[in-house]
Amino acid sequence: MGVPRFEPFTALRFSPSLPLDAVAAPPYDVLSDADVDALLARHPRNIVAIDVPRDADGPQRYELAAQRLAQWVSEGTLERDAQPSFTLYRMRFTDETGRERETVGVVGALEVVDEGAPGVLPHERTTPKAKTDRLDLTRATNTNLSPVWGLSLTEGLTDLLREPGEPMGTCRDEAGVLHIVERVSHPQRVAAIAAAVGSHPVLIADGHHRYAISRTFRDEVRAEHGDDTAAELTLTYVAELVGDQLGIDAIHRLYHGVSVEQLLAVLTPAFHCAEAGAVTAAFAAEVVERGCLCLVRPDGTGVWLTPEPTAFEGVRALDGAYLEHVLATSDIEVSYQHGVQHVVDRVTNGDAAAGVLIRPTGIDEIRRTADERLLMPPKSTFFTPKLRTGLVLRPLS
Repeated sequence: MGVPRFEPFTALRFSPSLPLDAVAAPPYDVLSDADVDALLARHPRNIVAIDVPRDADGPQRYELAAQRLAQWVSEGTLERDAQPSFTLYRMRFTDETGRERETVGVVGALEVVDEGAPGVLPHERTTPKAKTDRLDLTRATNTNLSPVWGLSLTEGLTDLLREPGEPMGTCRDEAGVLHIVERVSHPQRVAAIAAAVGSHPVLIADGHHRYAISRTFRDEVRAEHGDDTAAELTLTYVAELVGDQLGIDAIHRLYHGVSVEQLLAVLTPAFHCAEAGAVTAAFAAEVVERGCLCLVRPDGTGVWLTPEPTAFEGVRALDGAYLEHVLATSDIEVSYQHGVQHVVDRVTNGDAAAGVLIRPTGIDEIRRTADERLLMPPKSTFFTPKLRTGLVLRPLS
């Protein structure tokens, strides 16, 4: 069984004189132009000025991002640690059930392995996505700006991370989640964390495309400088694969180019259908309680879809897999949307012909994915809360 290297690094961090609330940001791939404007209005040196450069077209925007990064370092906006370290990353939040939660993971440099190699495993098939943007930004800045999210199969990792490290700041996000970062640089503790994460495979939970970019970038650097550079690893947040350390939401399905009647005609042989009434945000919990899916019509009403067991013999017990199986021979376009109300809004606004609410993937299925080296359907999991960008950066030189 292959296992990955996981190493500390000399981090770049915002100066303590700058409030992390003002300079940190959500991940780049969830930000609209309006979101970026709002973040820059909050502080002109918000990390999006580098991570989502918009003040030029084409390659020049990445060059300007690199120049800005260098300027922030030279002026002291960003400060480099004196020695390699790991960063403990805690999140405190209230989940959908009203329960107070705290999770902890560790940010370090995870080995970049070849596709299909052991050690670092994908957990779902990815959808086609333009990769040029992140690759060009990495080439220009020579920096890992935002972390991949990995799940460790090492039992007891959470206990190893509970002891506090050196406080490096906190920030609260738009959903009220408190993000806390602490530096760990004591040699013995650093060695213990590196050994623990490096003793079992890591499953990529979020950031598959960023990890793929790291592989492409590594290969480019190898061709020029050999295989003993910082590009052999990439910035990664690693948490233990256990239920109390994960928040998992569903990513629902939107269907296009088909009528509701046509879609139901395809689904009905495999699902028992029943009227659901007006679809509300409460359906996020109700699909779990009922053990079914829910089709959303353009008028905002729903149809409960209860899987018929005989229709799915030999199909993995995942709602996404059920839908793929039933629609495999249908030429129906599918897209993906997190959040029940967002699904309802898009269907009632005409952005999609219909939606189907699915249940979140359980922790047992995620572990099975790792143990059996399987892949889930695309967009099977939405891990929450989302990590903030800007709390720790990893220079590659």
